[in-house]
This record gives sequence, C-alpha cells and structure tokens, in this order.
Amino acid sequence: MMYADLALAQRLERLEGTACARFVEARARLSPASGACWTTVAGTYAMFDTPESPITQTFGLGMFEPVTPQDLDVLEQYFWQKGAPVNHEVSPLAGVETFALLVDRGYKPIDLTSVMYRSVDEPLTTPVNPAVRVRVVEADEYDLWAKTNADGWIGEHSEFNDLLLDLGRVIAAKKGTGPFLAELDGVPVAAGSLSISDGAALLAGASTVPEARRQGAQFALLDARLRFAAEHGCDLAMMCAAPGSSSQRNAERNGFRIAYTRVKWSQRLAPNIESR
Repeated sequence: MMYADLALAQRLERLEGTACARFVEARARLSPASGACWTTVAGTYAMFDTPESPITQTFGLGMFEPVTPQDLDVLEQYFWQKGAPVNHEVSPLAGVETFALLVDRGYKPIDLTSVMYRSVDEPLTTPVNPAVRVRVVEADEYDLWAKTNADGWIGEHSEFNDLLLDLGRVIAAKKGTGPFLAELDGVPVAAGSLSISDGAALLAGASTVPEARRQGAQFALLDARLRFAAEHGCDLAMMCAAPGSSSQRNAERNGFRIAYTRVKWSQRLAPNIESR
C-alpha cells in the first residue's frame, strides 16, 4: 500500500521535475539558440524553455528543503533575467509557510492540478480493443507522433496547433522517455508519452484524434505504458489532470488515486529585490 504522505509526494515531484529537466535538455540539443536550461535552488528544479512555454516554471518548491526569501530571490532573478514570468507549481505538502511566503511576495494562484498515483503491478480489468495496436516510435517517426498528439487536441485548442507540434517534437526527443503511438486498423489515432526515473513512471501527453475517440485507444495506451514501466523496473505510476475533469475520472476508473491537489502560483511583475 502506497500512502499519500511526504515521501510519496517527494517521489512524484522529483519524477515530474526530472521529466521536465530532460525536456529542457532536449530543447537545448535541438535548438541551441533557444537558451533552454535548468538549475536547482534549495532542492527546487527551475526550468526555462521559452518565456511562453508551459515548461518554464519550478517543481518541488519547499518539498526537499525549507524555502527562504533568499531562495526565492535567486529563483525570481533566474526567470526575470530571461524575460520569463515566475511560476511555481507547489504541492500542499510543502506546508502553509511556503504558501504564505508566496502570498507575501505578491504571487497569485492561477491553476490547480490533481496529482494521481497507482502501483504499476496493479492489474487493469478492462479488456483492450484488439483492433488497437500500441508501439514505441523510433526517431524517424517523431514528427508523426507530434502531429498525432497535436491533432488529438485540435478540437479544443486549435489556436495552439503550432505550439503543440513544437512541444510534441521535443517531448518525443527527450531522454528517459517513450513516445507511444496507438494505431486503429493501422492508422495512427492516439499518442502518449512515458518518462521513467528512479523506479517511477510519469504518464503524460495523451490525446486521441476526434474521429477515433471512444474506441479504446486511450485505454490501450495506458495498458501498454504500464506494462512497459513494469518491464523496466518501476513500482509507481503518476498522472496529472485538471480537478474534476474527464481525464481525472478516467484515471480513477483505472486504479489511480489522488495524492494531492497542486497549486500553480504566478508572479507577473518584476520584483523589487532591493526593497526587501
């Protein structure tokens, strides 16, 4: 039995932080001029992809060491010197003191995320549609994976098509990951990613093209990624979703439990460090 305690939260936060660090490293390899980089401050992973990227933020704030005003000074300067807003996605297990410090410095909450987990070896009970085949794509199909993934979001996020394609290509190329493609009768219809670190697996980036939904592609992707994780020595799987969303419900139907709800805090105005 895995309990939603501090030890589990530290594993989950480090897993996602590591996955994002690998994303930033892949961006730097693919686009050296982007300036993509990451650093660690007081146990917190700080990522810079581009100023507009959802990857540009921190993970693990207050989870591994108590965060101080001086730590936040360093983190804020790291982002502002790159022309980026300062965003921290923070677990409630970081403590009230961490949240109070952010409020005192003018941060505002802008997003909520359900962080979910399950053991990898817990069996799934729903049968996989035999017409759906799932495989890990090779480097020469990264563009196909990115397009399939982006097409799965187009119905809801068409204005972000170029951004989704760009993010997808980097996700597929990052180390420690598996870009999984689901095909229905030989046609690519869904995509999802898997990142593995220290015996834990992060399942993310899953989408299905509108015309192929409700035919079992997402369940097949889930089953294949969990099997892959088990084969590679993982005991823990992680997923994130918007609270109360269909993605959260689907995850809970398949054995995921909510560990905690994470809050994303943002500071959009440059801090006056000298006044503190």
